[in-house]
Amino acid sequence: MRGVLLICVFLISTFGFSQNEQLALNYFKNGEFEKALISYKKLYEANKGNSNYLLKIVQTHQQLEQFNLAEALLLNQIERSKNPQYLVELGYNFQLKEEEDKANNYYNQAVLKIEENPIYAFGVARRFEEHALLDYAAKVYERGMELRPESNYNIQLARIYGEQGKVEKMFSSYINFLEKNANYTIQAKRIFSEYVSENGEDENNKLLRKVLLKKIQTQPNILWNQLLSWLFIQQKEYSKAFAQEKAIFKRKQETIIGITDLADITISEGNREIANEILTFIINNAFDLNTVLKAHKDILDLETKYALKKDYNKINQKYKALLEEFGMLPQTIDFQISYANFLAFYLNDANAAITFLKKSLKIKSSRFLQAKVKLKLGDILVFQEKFNEALIYFSQIQTSLKNSPISQEARFRVAKTSYYKGDFKWAESQLKILKSSTSQLIANDALDLKLLISDNKYEDSLQTALKLYAKADLMAFQNKTDKAISLLDKILKEHKTETIIDQALYKQAQLFESKQLYKKAEDNYLKMIANYKEDILADDAYFALAELYLNHLAQPEKAKVLYEQIIFNHEDSIYFVEARKKYRALRGDVIN
Repeated sequence: MRGVLLICVFLISTFGFSQNEQLALNYFKNGEFEKALISYKKLYEANKGNSNYLLKIVQTHQQLEQFNLAEALLLNQIERSKNPQYLVELGYNFQLKEEEDKANNYYNQAVLKIEENPIYAFGVARRFEEHALLDYAAKVYERGMELRPESNYNIQLARIYGEQGKVEKMFSSYINFLEKNANYTIQAKRIFSEYVSENGEDENNKLLRKVLLKKIQTQPNILWNQLLSWLFIQQKEYSKAFAQEKAIFKRKQETIIGITDLADITISEGNREIANEILTFIINNAFDLNTVLKAHKDILDLETKYALKKDYNKINQKYKALLEEFGMLPQTIDFQISYANFLAFYLNDANAAITFLKKSLKIKSSRFLQAKVKLKLGDILVFQEKFNEALIYFSQIQTSLKNSPISQEARFRVAKTSYYKGDFKWAESQLKILKSSTSQLIANDALDLKLLISDNKYEDSLQTALKLYAKADLMAFQNKTDKAISLLDKILKEHKTETIIDQALYKQAQLFESKQLYKKAEDNYLKMIANYKEDILADDAYFALAELYLNHLAQPEKAKVLYEQIIFNHEDSIYFVEARKKYRALRGDVIN
């Protein structure tokens, strides 16, 4: 019982002490320095060994311009303590009094003390950093590591070098730190990305490349190859990145993930030639069947994307040959789904695709794989406008795998199908649930569709414009692009005063882009910017038009102006980070 009582007393006193500390800090932050001084003195009296309280008393005296009191306190502490951090504080006190010679004298004394006992290097350097005395801080960190090689102050030095603009030294320090702390690689890449650009000829890019190549030559480690590959990817030099990834694979053959990731990047960037080269390498070298099958699928997806209709039969034969080679097995389900997608959306043989997928469902496989098949089945049935049958498959997924990501995807398909049908009330009820989806992509898509419905369902009791828009949206999904464009034209002509106009302009512009009708797309985006710049799609229009000018209309100056609009007027936009990056590149910023 007595022990419990003692614990309670200890906890209560600790809580009270913590409250007093917070009160003192609040006084200090709010500029109530007299009150802060009294509070910190009480705290220090109760805990004489706490150097933080002592330093806070010194800082408070300095804020009150009581420099002599701060000096006396520090001189007394220097007599009692061997820690040279107090020499830094005394030097800074003289700096505040504008007595530079005395300040530098104490700073240099603090630095010399490291020679006697290098264990104090970190604390002394931190005090220099606190007062923005970066040259002194760097000197102490550097000397500390020379005297105690087991010390690792590279991360602190890297930060200082970055602030000083010593970019090469900063890169070297981060990389030296990574040598013993490889788990920091993601954070290092994030920092490097603030300094390098897409232009491999920029000075910072050259410096990082130089540091990494030197490491590869003197201290071989696949981490340096990985970072060099990452740099080449930033520069969109995918062949060079691939060379690094092959070097990594040669040394460690179980590590093919870098190559598969690079393949995905080149596919998303539309770099077909290097993507095919990488995918072929994966097929010839990967040990895992799933990896090989995905590479085959990606090659056929690429071939399909860029093929003419006359080439579709050849692609069909390739799918059949690979399915015959690998068999109708659970391991080939993703490949089977890809083939069904090709049959339905490219060969326009939806019935054959459905028959094929129903055979896939008969394969004994996991509920998750069955759900993937049903999801594609539902999509194809929606494509055929067999909405009720599609809804059955989507509902089966929700029942089978409740609360899973694929179940949420199925719920979104239910909402989208209901929207296509014109059942906006049911669609909206499903979308409300999805707004909190664990998948950010689904949550964003759900929110966009919900806003489209809720913003336009009340203006017209018959919801005529919204129904036309949903029909046009379905036609776009069915690859009936010209019909979708015509239907959107009808909305633009007959419903000029309604809120759906900016949505119709944006959707039509995207369809124009898909048909390479870039001037027509430009006109739509310009109309949105001129007439709807306060609406929710304004940042979408700015970004889409900027991309159009940059990638298709060869007008980078116009693109720069539009990216600038997003940076300064749409800070919460999902395009903000990308717009800032592209704006800086177009402006030719030297990043440091």
